[in-house]
Amino acid sequence: MAKTQDFTAVFQDMMGAFPVDNKAFEDAFKTQASLNEKLSGVALQAAEKSTEISTKWTKDTLSKMAEMSKARKDPADYAKAMTDFASASAEVAAENMAAFAEVAKKVQTDTVELMMAAGKDVSEEATAAMKKATDDVTSAAKKTAAK
Repeated sequence: MAKTQDFTAVFQDMMGAFPVDNKAFEDAFKTQASLNEKLSGVALQAAEKSTEISTKWTKDTLSKMAEMSKARKDPADYAKAMTDFASASAEVAAENMAAFAEVAKKVQTDTVELMMAAGKDVSEEATAAMKKATDDVTSAAKKTAAK
């Protein structure tokens, strides 16, 4: 009776010969952590700038309200104070909305730049990892075949 090949042993030898490159996983993790840190920085910077704009807007509005609420001698002066307040508020609102739009634009630009840079890094790392893996698999396959 012919002896059959023990494919289980061959398969175990072959799988044992394939190296696992933990450095590729570590590099990918570091790249992801770095990207997350940079994206968080963009978000925090935007939140800080938005808070500054909101705070300034609130202070401006309160100072204008204080001016508007002063006692007047002539009743017509109250109407003028209200008109002045409404006009100033509309102007300040337009300025602040433009400032918020600039913050949003900067967030978008910075995020796109980070994602493009990260994509380039990931692509380069993946290419290097695949080349190394291909070389390692080829070498392992040759060793297994030589047994």
